[in-house]
Amino acid sequence: MNIAIYARVSTRDKGQDTENQLAQLREFSQKQGWTIFSEYIDQESGAKSDRSEFQRMFRDASRRKFDVLLFWSLDRLSREGVLETLQHLNRLTSYGVAYRSFTEQYFDSCGIFKDAVISILATVAKQERVRLSERTKAGLAMARSKGRQIGRPRLKVQPAEIARLKTQGHSLRAIGRSLGISEASVRRLASVAA
Repeated sequence: MNIAIYARVSTRDKGQDTENQLAQLREFSQKQGWTIFSEYIDQESGAKSDRSEFQRMFRDASRRKFDVLLFWSLDRLSREGVLETLQHLNRLTSYGVAYRSFTEQYFDSCGIFKDAVISILATVAKQERVRLSERTKAGLAMARSKGRQIGRPRLKVQPAEIARLKTQGHSLRAIGRSLGISEASVRRLASVAA
């Protein structure tokens, strides 16, 4: 079986390196009788998915260059949050590539708990979306209570003004330019005046 190894540390300074992860992952792969196709190593934060080796790993996975992705722990793969991490794992699965965490045996899409793990992650991701929505609504309510304007400022153009300019023969585009609003807004307000 061809496998790929993904290792990551947050930064090059402060003495962090990936050798501890890599040594354990290589040894584990050897004991399993797996062939290491490639090692993908990032030395940057896992908070975003635009990491160069992370992206290269997904390109190779999409071409089925390896069968299993082995990583030291889930937080070494991604720190983007449950929903995004679940999407990464689902993306690997959609390519026909399995995944396995070295330190968390339950994160093993090759094993018997694959469906249970995905189900739990999906439930946690759903709860994360609900909490995010609740926090957003609470933040908006707080802003409104303090008198802040939410959303785009209201147009201070009266439909009657648009109708007057229209009767003078101005085009909708010219009316919009003279009033400082878009042609679409002119069209919408003109239909209100009609």
